[in-house]
Amino acid sequence: MPESFGPAFVGRSRPLLSYGLRFSESVLKHADGTFHASRIYVICSTSLANNTTCLDELKNTLGDEIAGVRVGMKPHSLWSEILQIVADARKCEADLIVTLGAGSLTDAAKTVSFALANDVLTPEELDTLCPTSPQRRDEIRPSRVPVVCIPTSLSGGEYSATAGATNDETGRKHSFSGALQGPALVILDPELSTTTPERVWLSTGVKAVDHCVEALCSLQSNDAADEDAKRGLAKLIPGLIKSKQNPKDLEARLACQLGARDAMSACSSGVPLGASHGIGHQLGPAGVSHGETSCILNPAVCKYNYKKGANVERQNTIIHILWEDPNAREVFQQQQLEKETADLGDLMDAIIRVLGLPRSLKDFGIGEDKLGGIAEHSLKDRWVQSNPAPLDKEGVLEILRMVL
Repeated sequence: MPESFGPAFVGRSRPLLSYGLRFSESVLKHADGTFHASRIYVICSTSLANNTTCLDELKNTLGDEIAGVRVGMKPHSLWSEILQIVADARKCEADLIVTLGAGSLTDAAKTVSFALANDVLTPEELDTLCPTSPQRRDEIRPSRVPVVCIPTSLSGGEYSATAGATNDETGRKHSFSGALQGPALVILDPELSTTTPERVWLSTGVKAVDHCVEALCSLQSNDAADEDAKRGLAKLIPGLIKSKQNPKDLEARLACQLGARDAMSACSSGVPLGASHGIGHQLGPAGVSHGETSCILNPAVCKYNYKKGANVERQNTIIHILWEDPNAREVFQQQQLEKETADLGDLMDAIIRVLGLPRSLKDFGIGEDKLGGIAEHSLKDRWVQSNPAPLDKEGVLEILRMVL
């Protein structure tokens, strides 16, 4: 398959997108030809390093252009680990950062490049780069070292110019943006994605679906973003169902990857998302994986907003789109859902269940005693604040109790 290469999004020069080549071949081509890099720092997931030959393949392909390697990070991009990588990459004089693996590595790499540009050494200094920090510094320099992402999941962070990272001491996840630069290049390899555990692949696919749904549900969306989100759903829904039926279906996996790109084109264009993402940011530190936050929250948030009359017309548009897809329609009919009575939350619940994914907080040992703290942290999240139906603490608690 020949390489497809160019901007990932219409009208935006970055990130670039490459697919059609083996991932290692694409990294070598663009490290040399696009970035003129000679000191490459690789951040690789533990599972890929230990259970596959992918890291060895990348090392062999890049040879002495590799300046350093970090294997493994805990979920949710802990500040302590980010600062370890910052120190290592600075020592290596890295001029390109490459991630091989899923979402947390991506957010970490974006934060590392941002921290390097601003001479960050400590958690206190990292805090000064947070947009909401009382200690935010006056002069913040933009990221300089480009980041190349080779994603193995569908969470989509590789297309975003924001990064989430968790302060170990407080357990709160913070968002970095502004002068932070998103990845310069995204490399898609559907064959590589077959190394991803099924639950991770499918749950992050639901995260990408959630990007589409919350963009389409937003009261501040626009026609271009709506069209991107609709294209994303048209690829993701059948792609995920087919991936579940046959994990080796590379055509379906590439469709999912391109659908995740479309989803991020919608929500990275400035369209604010809603409470599924906002509350989900705080479920992460409580032990719920990145994609599974959407599996749990999306149907409940859809139902809450619909009940409040916040975005009924927009939800009805998505209901129509989902019923028109033959793969989704078969799922709904198997679940004995009726087109006239099933709301969007019901349809999303059916899709998530047929993919075999979790639907409640109890699956993660989260009970009533933890909800107050999650709700308090959630209220500070920008996407809780932009939810179509206004939310206070009691509103967030209502949503959380729907998924206990």
